[in-house]
Amino acid sequence: MLYDAYEFQRSMMAGASKMASFGADMLNNPANPFAYLGGGTVVASALEVFAHANATRGKPAFGLDTTTIDGREVAVREEIVLRKDFGQLKRFVREGVEGGPKLLIVAPMSGHYATLLRGTVERMLPFADVYITDWRDARSVPLSAGRFDLDDYIDYLIEYLETIGANEGQGGTHMLAVCQPSVPCYAAVALMSADKNPCRPKTLTMMGGPVDTREAPTAVNTLATERPHAWFEQNVIATVPGNYPGAGRKVYPGFLQLAGFMSMNLGNHMVSHWEMYKHLVQGDGESASQSQNFYEEYRSVCDMTAEFYLQTIDVVFQNHALPRGIMTHRGRPVDPAAITDIGLLAVEGERDDISGLGQTKAALTLATALPDEKKRYLMAEGAGHYGIFNGSRWRDKIAPVVEEFITANG
Repeated sequence: MLYDAYEFQRSMMAGASKMASFGADMLNNPANPFAYLGGGTVVASALEVFAHANATRGKPAFGLDTTTIDGREVAVREEIVLRKDFGQLKRFVREGVEGGPKLLIVAPMSGHYATLLRGTVERMLPFADVYITDWRDARSVPLSAGRFDLDDYIDYLIEYLETIGANEGQGGTHMLAVCQPSVPCYAAVALMSADKNPCRPKTLTMMGGPVDTREAPTAVNTLATERPHAWFEQNVIATVPGNYPGAGRKVYPGFLQLAGFMSMNLGNHMVSHWEMYKHLVQGDGESASQSQNFYEEYRSVCDMTAEFYLQTIDVVFQNHALPRGIMTHRGRPVDPAAITDIGLLAVEGERDDISGLGQTKAALTLATALPDEKKRYLMAEGAGHYGIFNGSRWRDKIAPVVEEFITANG
């Protein structure tokens, strides 16, 4: 019922959005005499903000067609290296460029598409041969594809690393996990290290990841721990309606995830929309466009499978399985002490309200057999959660440290 009610409301608002957009275009049309009446710009701006806020959105495109290397513009094309039911391994091929570190960026499966990391990819393209985990919207995966949980996520990561290594004839990929995948990436690294897998990565960079959520708990952590596991199963899991390929699949809907994040900073989001409105009224299209582009991406959401979401709540947030040494993968213990030769970089934002300070740094302490010279920690001053992988702080302060760490451990 929850998903069906949302679909009905979305359909209604989509129509209202198109009408508002049409009205804004008419009032902004210089051929329309009403556009010159007092208040015309104000009404048009209000309609435009409303239309943008309620527009129907699908999966955005990366849109990274070029990059600049040593002052030379280089064409970039996307290539699907491996296609699986719940995600694909995508590579950004730099035409005519050979060599460079292989970097697998692991996008979070947390309600947004991998394109949320567009700025992360863009910044690393001049430096590395970049791959990314491009997860599918669970509502688009037929029931015949079966389940997908945290164990499957780890299996995918190992297979992706082995695919990259096999394509190049060797291992040596570098791995960068943004937020949620820090835990499964860490587990994959530990398992591959224990197996002496030749395709294990040379480095793992974890950015704002919930490795040990007992450290500086945030509102997100509190929400996950103050209610029993059964509450999440009964209250936030929905069934995909019949108008999607994944009809009948149990999912944690992306629209619920978005609503949760928006409510955490409701005041800031309201101010952002007010600023967007003022920029439009004043004719400052560039500033308004920046806000629109951010929310275009931010509101593009996707569903995750119920089993993945519930297992993550249980393992990561409620039982703290990894830092307590009780995490398993298909019945096999995940032992951080098995990591002996993989460089670990933990990056945290000073103002991160999703993963508190110390949660990602804990990964360094858990790797008891790894020499200190293979470990590094960076606390990004003034950076919030999204600022550690996007924006000026990421580009100018954090990415250079990541590049230096990869080079030093290459």
